[in-house]
Amino acid sequence: MKYMMNLMILFVLGLISSQTHAQDWVQRLEVQGGRSYMDNTGTPTVFLEALGPQTSWGGLHVQQDVSLGYIKGRHMSRFALAHPGVGDPIFLGAWGGRFQAGDETSWFHPVFFSFQGALHTGKTQALSSTYEFVETLGWEAKRWSVAIRHISNGSLHEPNRGETMFVVGMRLD
Repeated sequence: MKYMMNLMILFVLGLISSQTHAQDWVQRLEVQGGRSYMDNTGTPTVFLEALGPQTSWGGLHVQQDVSLGYIKGRHMSRFALAHPGVGDPIFLGAWGGRFQAGDETSWFHPVFFSFQGALHTGKTQALSSTYEFVETLGWEAKRWSVAIRHISNGSLHEPNRGETMFVVGMRLD
């Protein structure tokens, strides 16, 4: 598992550093922490998220969104004999886009939606395939953010309980 996470970190760093000027590519870097729920059972989660340069089409703003995440495994007695179970920790890497509307003076501009494709290690009742979809709805301020994030494979593979989490982020750059 540690080797897979290290490989994922190197992959994402390689993506970012492959840009001509890596520090110019990262427009926002955040560490996010919170609690993820499958059914009614929570577990800690941590993400590192990097946003690339912003592109605008009319009033819609789009940024590349690259994330590394960790969702701790959990113990639930009703899934003790299930395959997959719920005990595997999940390390994931995701890439996609973050969307915002309006200009910086608009009251709704801090609201964002992001959609990403993800690959991960581990198999659980919540995340049972190697690939997943990540949807996030949030609000960002200058130095922090709050968001609700859902990760699942869109019922392309069963079981598909998904992970739903609340995260709070702090800007590092």
